[in-house]
Amino acid sequence: MFRLDGRVALVTGAASGIGAATARVFAEAGADVAAAWFPGDPYDVTATAEGVEAAGRRCHVVDVDVSDTASVERMVESSVSRLGRLDIVVANAAIAREVPFAELDDERFDSLLQVDLHGVVRTFRAAVPHLVEQGWGRLLATSSIAGAQQGWARHAHYTTAKAALVGLVRTLAVELGPNGITANAVAPGVIETPQSLDPVNSLGPEGVREFAKRVPVGRNGLPGDIACTFLFLASEEAGFLTGQVLLVDGGVSLSLD
Repeated sequence: MFRLDGRVALVTGAASGIGAATARVFAEAGADVAAAWFPGDPYDVTATAEGVEAAGRRCHVVDVDVSDTASVERMVESSVSRLGRLDIVVANAAIAREVPFAELDDERFDSLLQVDLHGVVRTFRAAVPHLVEQGWGRLLATSSIAGAQQGWARHAHYTTAKAALVGLVRTLAVELGPNGITANAVAPGVIETPQSLDPVNSLGPEGVREFAKRVPVGRNGLPGDIACTFLFLASEEAGFLTGQVLLVDGGVSLSLD
């Protein structure tokens, strides 16, 4: 079950965290992977490529700036050209920036949405014609507990983007379902990634450790927790599940403490 043999997956934000784990998990399930990353990312995508290839699958590393439409279109075309097809898209690239709402000017608001929201739209839009052509596909996005379920002070632009992905996948599920395409999102809780460990724009190491005390399962999430959820959503077995946002947070959103 949950095999991806013969499939090709495109994963953005693949240099670290959830994206890197998803690329490796998909490869272990039999998929070839286009690992898309932003050249300005301080994390090297080489480890992701090595993990995919160690699983015996092909990896096409491709540069992308998801805030730029032409760059996204080149990413998709390059991936299809190199790997022969496209079946699964994981739009995972995102950034977080801490800004008090009163200081959140138009430029900073828009620059984050260009990555966290418009970047997902661009990635899906460029991929959809390939999925429609073959009559099967999986569109998957990384939302967040912050926005999809809860607020996050000093991150109004981030939560706005992540909440908007809920409406996006619901509409695409309805619109593209007749073409054999499902659209879903995962809303992670606190996952131990470079982003959450950033002490400037996120919780930082101490904040992450403190947050774990609130989680009913007794720990924060790991990138593999989300990658395995994406694996299920990408699989044939999830073909009747669409337009949903799966909250994967260790139960923290259920607690009043």
